[in-house]
Amino acid sequence: MTVRSKPRAGSPAGRETSRTALIAWAFYDWANNGFATVILTFIFSAYFIRRIAPDEVTGSALWGNMVSIAGLCIALGGPVCGAAADQNGRRKPWLIAFMLLSVLATALLWFVKPSPDYLRPALVLVGFGMVGAEYSYIFYNAMLPELAPPDRLGRWSGWGWGLGYAGGLLCLLAALLIMEGGGPGPAGGAPGSLVRIRAGFVLAGVWYLVFSLPLIFLVPDTRGLGKPFARAVRDGIGRLAEMVREVRRFRRIALFLVARMIYIDALATIFALGGVYAAGAFDMNEKAVLLFGVVLNVAAGLGALIFSGLDDRIGPKAIILISLGGLFTGALVILLVHAAPFFWAAGTFMGLFVGPVQAASRSYMARVAPEKMRNQMFGLYAFSGKATAFAGPFLVGWLTYLSGSQRIGMGTVPVLLAAGGLLMLKVPAAEE
Repeated sequence: MTVRSKPRAGSPAGRETSRTALIAWAFYDWANNGFATVILTFIFSAYFIRRIAPDEVTGSALWGNMVSIAGLCIALGGPVCGAAADQNGRRKPWLIAFMLLSVLATALLWFVKPSPDYLRPALVLVGFGMVGAEYSYIFYNAMLPELAPPDRLGRWSGWGWGLGYAGGLLCLLAALLIMEGGGPGPAGGAPGSLVRIRAGFVLAGVWYLVFSLPLIFLVPDTRGLGKPFARAVRDGIGRLAEMVREVRRFRRIALFLVARMIYIDALATIFALGGVYAAGAFDMNEKAVLLFGVVLNVAAGLGALIFSGLDDRIGPKAIILISLGGLFTGALVILLVHAAPFFWAAGTFMGLFVGPVQAASRSYMARVAPEKMRNQMFGLYAFSGKATAFAGPFLVGWLTYLSGSQRIGMGTVPVLLAAGGLLMLKVPAAEE
């Protein structure tokens, strides 16, 4: 079956894009989120803090520093890689190289045993895994407008995010089943080596690789321009410099990226400190926090799917504003209530808008990025997601310390959401 779209210059020979290729493209979200869920969010992060770091305070600080350094590398290098790829013409070689970097780094976490002796290798491997995964996403996102017709960009972006949340949860559940399995550990592991937990890290790497194969083999690539790698990088940097000098030509994109930078800071704060707030303000234990994280991910995936069709009907800007309004309302309720059932209800409500705001942001950039600069623009998109991601958690930490109240500290979240929403009001619609 074929989704007919107008051939684009620079697209794969101007061919019609098959639904199979679009589904294969969307499954990369499914593949990538196994790494994010198992390694960054739930299992390895807890394993590092509790089993490798000398104590939880030191472990939390080192983990936060590693995430910040990796984020800085992504923010600074992403636009350069994207601009160089625009000059080179092809996307898939870049995506595959960075995906394999992340897969290898993730699988090698098997060798990270529960001992402070493995502290540095653990941080280095996770840092490389994070950089590889995020860099590959630049080229993955840039493929969307080449594959989907303009009137279905929002739908496919939303379906991709929905699949991502589903894939991440299934990978997490599979890892948990391995961890809880009875009998001797895999590969005859010695007592105390926690081989079942470490097997979950290998699972995340294999999951990432296997579910990336549909994109690698079924999604067509753009034509190469024949430029040598060094020249492509040099010309890409020159194109970035030219864009900075001519920023007025790209005012809409610049305004959107600044707005996104602000509201993504709010989401980063929720992801980083939501569990800590739940534990402190509502006395939730580790299992309850994990269950809440699962519920939040399910709600986010459902929200992305539900809103995906609306994106194409009313535009991504409207979806972003609606989502920010829902997130703002839920955040305020969570700050005001004191009973756990209300926290669960408000948190689940917020989850419904996490997926849509991310999917619609990708859809907006896919619609407005100039055709010959899409990799570069999605590199800048990655920059806007990482450049100031530390700011929200930093503000929450200091406000909590100075006021002695977690609720006052987490008040940063609705402020950032409101600021991002107000700036987004000034951003022209993608259709304008």
